[in-house]
Amino acid sequence: MLKTQLFAMQDIKYRDFHAKLMPTVSKDRVIGIRVPVLRKFSKEFFKTERATSFLDTLPHTYFEEDNVHAFLIEQIKDFNLCIQKTEAFLPFIDNWATCDMLRPKVFKKHKKELLPYVLRWLKSNKTYTVRFGIGMLLSFYLSEDFDPSFLKEVSKIQSDEYYINMMIAWYFATALALQYEHTIPYLAEKKLPLFVHNKTIQKAIESYRLSKETKDYLRTLKIK
Repeated sequence: MLKTQLFAMQDIKYRDFHAKLMPTVSKDRVIGIRVPVLRKFSKEFFKTERATSFLDTLPHTYFEEDNVHAFLIEQIKDFNLCIQKTEAFLPFIDNWATCDMLRPKVFKKHKKELLPYVLRWLKSNKTYTVRFGIGMLLSFYLSEDFDPSFLKEVSKIQSDEYYINMMIAWYFATALALQYEHTIPYLAEKKLPLFVHNKTIQKAIESYRLSKETKDYLRTLKIK
């Protein structure tokens, strides 16, 4: 039984530490398994017949079951099946950690087909579906597949959700490093909500990818 296998890998001290980092998840739902250990387990579990039925069973009881689910989806090589399983899973994600760990490998090879889904996820009423959508733009669409309209789409997201706004800030801070000329107007012209604006500047200043001169300029844009 999967739960028995997961509890056999339990690290109580790690559980107590990691549970504090996820205020949206009850500690009772956290078994306490280090990510490299769980990833290794998931690679082996993916090869079994039980993996298929597990992916069809939602919701799960434990945080680590959700993470196994995410790690299984990552290994699906067929794009259409991967999208199907991702869309089925997204509404059940209830924390930033599971959300940010889900990075299906096949998406990188199908960015054109993926984009309509990403833009739809940005408009979801589910916190972690929106966060996931922004994360996809950050991961796959800030280099050769970049379009300035993506910045506009993310800037239009209005939310009181901390975990959405933090991802928006992370997105814009990364965009400053990779697409500076297109991104800086959003800060210079104060087009972002106050929290996102200042958090973007903070994250950008902490980045090693921006020059000292750029960071000094960004400091002058901070809203007090």
